[in-house]
Amino acid sequence: MSNSLVISIDAMGGDHGPAVAAPGVALAIERLGARAPRFLLHGDAAKIEAELSKLGAARALCEVRHTDKVVASNEKPAHAVRRGKGSSLWNAVESVRQGEARAVVSSGNTGALMAISKLQLRMLSGLDRPAIVATWPTLKGVSAVLDVGANVSSDAAQLVEFAIMGAAFHRAVHGAKKPTVGLLNVGSEEQKGHEEVREAHRLLREVGLDLDYRGFVEGDDIAKGTVDVVVTDGFTGNIALKTAEGTARFVRQALKDAFTSSLQAKLGALIAAPALRKMRDRLDTSLVNGGPLLGLGGIVVKSHGGTDARGFANAIKVALDLANSDYDKQIVRQMKQLAAVLPDAAEPAASEIAR
Repeated sequence: MSNSLVISIDAMGGDHGPAVAAPGVALAIERLGARAPRFLLHGDAAKIEAELSKLGAARALCEVRHTDKVVASNEKPAHAVRRGKGSSLWNAVESVRQGEARAVVSSGNTGALMAISKLQLRMLSGLDRPAIVATWPTLKGVSAVLDVGANVSSDAAQLVEFAIMGAAFHRAVHGAKKPTVGLLNVGSEEQKGHEEVREAHRLLREVGLDLDYRGFVEGDDIAKGTVDVVVTDGFTGNIALKTAEGTARFVRQALKDAFTSSLQAKLGALIAAPALRKMRDRLDTSLVNGGPLLGLGGIVVKSHGGTDARGFANAIKVALDLANSDYDKQIVRQMKQLAAVLPDAAEPAASEIAR
């Protein structure tokens, strides 16, 4: 491989493995043009090469590292850590740890990816837990929502850490100079919410971090785009994310059923086709696919397991944007500022990784 930027790919992860990973790499190369990185693809060489043979010129930017070992989609994180060494997922992350690649992208088992990445890459200085961030379509563009599944629960100091990480992510990937930040709660009043949320709210207002904190936001504020970064624990965030995904599928299916219910409806659909395509694109999850595991000592991006090549290419773009930024330095700088005011916030606590 040359000395140019390299992205490591777990080509065996997800529902479709190389059949999506390889075309996703090719599409990313096509979209990025001269800015395209090189790629290390880990997994069954025969299967990967069969897909790469269809890619034409993009093949020149790809190197295959063979392994016949794969972490199963239903494998528990602890088991994946014990037995996963040498797997496509393990090797893809190891390439980042060894400095061969700048970032890793995988559609594989989320819990296993989290556990293996944390074991190999450790955490950035001062941080306790990683968080998964989702890019969320809103009426104003997109927002970053975290945590959406890495941690079952989070205390006040950890929620403040998520705010720091989310703002750095949004700045790096979506270009906001000073992203606005809100804390998800059941109401906007000061007395609402459980103790940890209220304490995190107090800290974000009083510790003097370089964040544009706007206070509490509610569930409907996410889609409104009230703030750029929405902070919550992984339990709540994951439920919100899955609810939004299910609602989007329901709306698409309801529209399809309505516009195919009669001849008049079909004629109406023909007239409304441009507007319907625009709406479909706004609800297309592949356009926002790619959730980084923030806080690790290396860039790890989780792609949805059932995504298509377009979605996988978008996850690669997220990894590249982070690789070309200094978001990790911004996080470390803010954490030093937080530790100076709140020393206990930098002391590691036992993590409870969502399985």
